[in-house]
Amino acid sequence: MAKKEGIRKLFDNIAPDYDKLNHILSLNIDKGWRKKAVNELVDTASPLEILDVACGTADFTIEIARKAAKGSNMVGIDLSEGMMKIGREKIKAAGVDATLVQGDCEELPYNDGTFHRVSVGFGVRNFEHLQTGLNEMYRVLKPGGKLVILELSVPSSPFVRWCYKLYFLKILPAIGGWVSGDRGAYEYLPASVLNFPLPDKFIPMMHQAGFRSIRHMPLTLGVCRMYVGIK
Repeated sequence: MAKKEGIRKLFDNIAPDYDKLNHILSLNIDKGWRKKAVNELVDTASPLEILDVACGTADFTIEIARKAAKGSNMVGIDLSEGMMKIGREKIKAAGVDATLVQGDCEELPYNDGTFHRVSVGFGVRNFEHLQTGLNEMYRVLKPGGKLVILELSVPSSPFVRWCYKLYFLKILPAIGGWVSGDRGAYEYLPASVLNFPLPDKFIPMMHQAGFRSIRHMPLTLGVCRMYVGIK
């Protein structure tokens, strides 16, 4: 099975429990990370065309839509229809204006230069072809547009890294498997974090895609990292 199809099925399967587990296992710290990223994305009072890539259950999509100026157009795209089904219910409950579209994040169904902003919240590590995904996000941005990526990462401190790996490789799969009934999914998720490129490898990939003025900010001792690039 291709990685892309496997990822789609994995997230379809865990969608009903994803939000609950995500907030429990991150101790709700992820909400603060998203707030910082939203402030980076919505940095103008002008209406914006915004694309949230790998939007999942739309937590990030909703927060961006709440902050964006009146008249903005907020779109989320994801492979997993199961995740977006929950996301659409959350969007309706939140009373925000946003549309979710099922699609391939490595073949975005939009013309060149469509969006002022592109975001990815904890989904870029699931791309089958990371460089292709970065190239596509660059393509659909308008000149001067901004990409903001939030992604889990491995802390730099040896002691924090040891604690992090213990939690991620032992505790998280056990809790996730118990709650969702799919331990394999919660073994994949930490493995995908550990395998994701660190800044010294990821930033050159952003440069290769064409981004400039790239900034990287470690959050919570490097447990999460925010990357910002301009087209």
